[in-house]
Amino acid sequence: MKLVVTQENLSRALSTVSRIASSRGSLPILSNVLLKTTKNQLTVAATNLDIAITETIGAKIEQKGAITVPARLMQDFIGSLPSGNLELEVADNKLSLRMDRFDSTINGMSPEDFPVMPTIDGGSVIKLSSKEIKTTLQQVLFTASTDDARPVLTGVYIHGDKNNMYIAATDSYRLGEKSLNKSSDSMSLLVPANSLQELLRALNDDSQDVVVTYDEQQARFSVDGVEIVTRLVDGKYPDYKKLIPSKFETTATLKRKSLNEITKVSSLFAREAAGSITLSIDEQKNEVSIRSIASQVGENTAVAEAETTGSATITMNSRYILDALNAFDGEKIMLNINGKLDPCVLTDPADSSYLHVIMPVKS
Repeated sequence: MKLVVTQENLSRALSTVSRIASSRGSLPILSNVLLKTTKNQLTVAATNLDIAITETIGAKIEQKGAITVPARLMQDFIGSLPSGNLELEVADNKLSLRMDRFDSTINGMSPEDFPVMPTIDGGSVIKLSSKEIKTTLQQVLFTASTDDARPVLTGVYIHGDKNNMYIAATDSYRLGEKSLNKSSDSMSLLVPANSLQELLRALNDDSQDVVVTYDEQQARFSVDGVEIVTRLVDGKYPDYKKLIPSKFETTATLKRKSLNEITKVSSLFAREAAGSITLSIDEQKNEVSIRSIASQVGENTAVAEAETTGSATITMNSRYILDALNAFDGEKIMLNINGKLDPCVLTDPADSSYLHVIMPVKS
């Protein structure tokens, strides 16, 4: 193999794919990235057997070929080089890299030992706006569970009906759901959250549409020359919509900034109680107050003006509230509560497409 590629393009591709190269696996070659020529392009790929990522970049190919090299070393080395053209040449499973004042050799392994990159033959296809899916993933991904004891909850549930597509995730303590105005009544995918995290990293503000191809076992996300193929999570996702009340006895609408401020201050006094705070909505005073107590330090009550209907008190985790507020973009936030044992639902009064559910802390 012999080719010329720009340092900028190769560094970007390595940054995209190298994160999933596993240094802890039983197969040493899984800690490598695959470099392979395809027509007049260079394909950079990595896999951990659950997720496979490839990015194709432009290159001047003089001689076809392939090699696998250590992902971490390759990424750090290429990232340390100045911008400009870089010459790559392979001989005897060794990769020579030359540019200007640099002449290096990296020992590689035969590409024949690299796992076959998964493909999807046929399958269903749907296109999603990159801007819309980027916002959605930022709002939903952090609510997925990281506990492998319940594998189903480590996935993001993508499903639809005749009018909307829904993307939801929960760790059983909180839930985020985004509805997209797109008909997809036959779609039902349970995608690992870490796979979608890689997709989120690959998306830019000027990215093209994301093309999703899927079958019963795998899904492929393609955008801007990057392909991410992932196994789907096996299992049935809980019927989370049953957790979301259709009506609320108590609501409060206030500035998102104000709720963020009083929650952040109160969380400082809630450290002893694992972040537990008591939120109250007072219809007579038209205010939302948050109270927190730390027996060793003191106590705090913070108040914000609000438009209220009904009165209620609920105990919640302050960190979950702060995380939820960061997921919204609007100026105002609406708190919807039925009682201290029922979930609190946060919505944007100006945008009904996203909701965030926080379960109460039993006090």
